[in-house]
Amino acid sequence: MTLTTWLTVVTICILGAMSPGPSLAVVLRQTVSGGRRNGVVAALAHGFGVGLYALLSIAGLAAVIAASPPAFTMLQVGGAVFLAWLGIKGLLARRRPDQPELAQAPTTAGAARDGFLVVFFNPKIAVFFLALFSQVVGLDTTMAAKLGYAVTAMVIDAGWYLSVAWLLSIPFFMDRLTSRAVWLERLFGAVLLGLVGRMVLAMLD
Repeated sequence: MTLTTWLTVVTICILGAMSPGPSLAVVLRQTVSGGRRNGVVAALAHGFGVGLYALLSIAGLAAVIAASPPAFTMLQVGGAVFLAWLGIKGLLARRRPDQPELAQAPTTAGAARDGFLVVFFNPKIAVFFLALFSQVVGLDTTMAAKLGYAVTAMVIDAGWYLSVAWLLSIPFFMDRLTSRAVWLERLFGAVLLGLVGRMVLAMLD
């Protein structure tokens, strides 16, 4: 795992975590309905779920690489197409109504459950990680590097939502985050397209 590759994963994971969606709605709702503690618990559970998905995605890629390199190449191409689609979608993002409120869960156990299940029942997260890691995991990727990628995704995701839960009690910060949500999605899209472009150039060499 080179520093450049790791920084690429870091950048994509940061922008992916910051992109508005149902996960953000869950953490916000838990923080509003149950206080900062519930928000923190939901954030940690969400981060754990993301780390688990990342690890399973990497393990699946490793199995494909060992069984059939041509199949892995096809998976790489498919992953690049998916990332390009996400990138274009991000660049074309527009302002949209707030996410609908979710059912209240005033206990920390409920916050942990909702934080994890919003990841578990979102197959797009698994597809996203398969697409992302298919661009950086190869035959020469060590087990330590694979675990490093998964831990990176987990720490970044948990760190972002912990920040959201903490800052939610300060309206000044949350108002500015909400007002810039569309620009975060567009930046995410631009970075994804840049990653796809790098992959295409590598295949042409």
